[in-house]
Amino acid sequence: MPMVELTLPEGQLSAERKTQLIARLTHVLLKWEGAPDTPQAKSIAWAYVQEVKAEDMTVGGTIPESPRYRVVTTVPQGALNDERKKGLVEEVTRVILEAEGAQWNAENRLRVWCIIQEVPDGNWGGGGRIFRLRDIARFVGADPKSARYQELPLS
Repeated sequence: MPMVELTLPEGQLSAERKTQLIARLTHVLLKWEGAPDTPQAKSIAWAYVQEVKAEDMTVGGTIPESPRYRVVTTVPQGALNDERKKGLVEEVTRVILEAEGAQWNAENRLRVWCIIQEVPDGNWGGGGRIFRLRDIARFVGADPKSARYQELPLS
């Protein structure tokens, strides 16, 4: 049940590019989460885009000359280890800079921030019930008996 929230400057990307970007970001998050490429996994991967006016986003109290991007990913705790988090952040940054048409350099990379929020197991609810990581694994067709899910209680 991952979620992606993209905040970017208003008008920075065309509607078509925003749609393509959020689709790519969703794919990237599912990939690094280790979710299978199934309709079930895609059906619970929600994405939100928020555009802000230039004057509503500042760096050090000043409107920046170059656009800034914030990507907040929300995943069940235990879905990402340190290696997966590193890969996720790097690929999210790359995808955004590609959408913008910017070069992959240190200055541009620092304009993209990716925040990973982990929801403790047993604290993700939907459809009027609690979903544990093992429940989600079953739903998307992953093996809930794999080592990755062994320490989590069954609901």
